[in-house]
Amino acid sequence: MTNETNRAWTMASRPVGEPTPKNFALKESDIPEPKHGEVLIKTLYLSLDPYMRGRMRSGPSYATVLEPGDVMTGEVVARVQKSESPLYKAGDIIRSSIGWQEYAIVSAHTVKRIDPDLGPISTAVGILGMPGMTAYFGLLAVLKPRAGDTLVVSAASGAVGAVVGQIGKINGCKVIGVAGTDEKCSYVVNELGFDSAINYKTENVSQKLVQIAPNGVDCYFDNVGGPVSDAVFENLALKSRVAICGQISQYNAAEPPQGPRNMAALIRTRTTVEGFLVYDFELQHEVARGRIAEWIKQGRLKYMEDVVDGFENAPEAFIGLLNGKNFGKLLIKVAE
Repeated sequence: MTNETNRAWTMASRPVGEPTPKNFALKESDIPEPKHGEVLIKTLYLSLDPYMRGRMRSGPSYATVLEPGDVMTGEVVARVQKSESPLYKAGDIIRSSIGWQEYAIVSAHTVKRIDPDLGPISTAVGILGMPGMTAYFGLLAVLKPRAGDTLVVSAASGAVGAVVGQIGKINGCKVIGVAGTDEKCSYVVNELGFDSAINYKTENVSQKLVQIAPNGVDCYFDNVGGPVSDAVFENLALKSRVAICGQISQYNAAEPPQGPRNMAALIRTRTTVEGFLVYDFELQHEVARGRIAEWIKQGRLKYMEDVVDGFENAPEAFIGLLNGKNFGKLLIKVAE
C-alpha cells in the first residue's frame, strides 16, 4: 500500500432539479500498489463540465449514467506516481477519465500522454482537450461555415463557445456571441474579436438579432437551448445550419421542458439541425489539436481558465458552473 489516502467525490443521491451539496459525498480509501501494466496517477487538475449533470440523471443517455455511490465522472490532468508499464515512467504527465478523485490506478493503455510543448498542461482538458475539440468539429465539420456567414454562438464566453467564435472569425464569419453578463459580452468582443454580443439577461435576443443580423443567422452553435435558442430560431436565414452541442439551460429541469419550439421556422428556412458528440471525430483529434495549438502560438486563438483551488471545492464550483458563475474553462487545481 502507498502512504497516501485517496479522496473521491461520489454522487450521494440523484438530484431533483438543481444539484445541492447534499447530492455529493466525499469518500476516503487506501491506494493499492499498481500491478503489471498499470500506473498509479495523481490528479493535478480536474475538469468540470456541463455534461456531468447529464450523467447524474436517470433514463436514456449516450453514456453510462451514475448510480448513487459512484465516483463523479470527469477527466483529469495527472502525474504518474508509480508505473508497472514500459509505456510510462514516474513523473510523466497524462490525462485520464478517472472522475473526481485524487488518485487512481489505471491500465497504462487507457491514459493519454500530454505534450507540454503544445501549451500549459491545464489546457489538455480545456482548449487543447475535449472543449477545444468540441468547438473545432462542431463548427468546421457540422456547421461548415463559409466566409461571410453570420454565426451566432450561445454561452459565448465558455470553454467551448469562446473557441467556436474565434475559429469562426479565422474562417471569415461575422460572429455574434450570446452571454449572461456585460463583462462576458465585453470580453468576447474586446478580447476575443467577436463582432458583437448580446446579454440575454438584459436584452431581447430576437429583437437585437434583427438589428445586428438583418439578413438572418446562417450558423447557430447551440450550447444552451431554451429561450435563447427560440430567439435565434426566429432569425434563421435560408438554408441555415444549427449544431446542437449542449442544452445547459435545461439540465437542472425537474420535469422535461416544453418543446422543441419554433419548429415552423425550420420549414420556412429549410434549416438543417444536427446534434453531435465530440467522440464522433475521435480519429481526427490529434490533427485538430496541433492546428489549435498553432493558432494559439500565432495569437489567433485566446483562452481563459477559471481555476478554483482545492479538491474539496469541486461540488460548489460545479453547482456554480450550471448557473453560469464561471468565466472561462472551469478547473479544480488539486495539486501542484
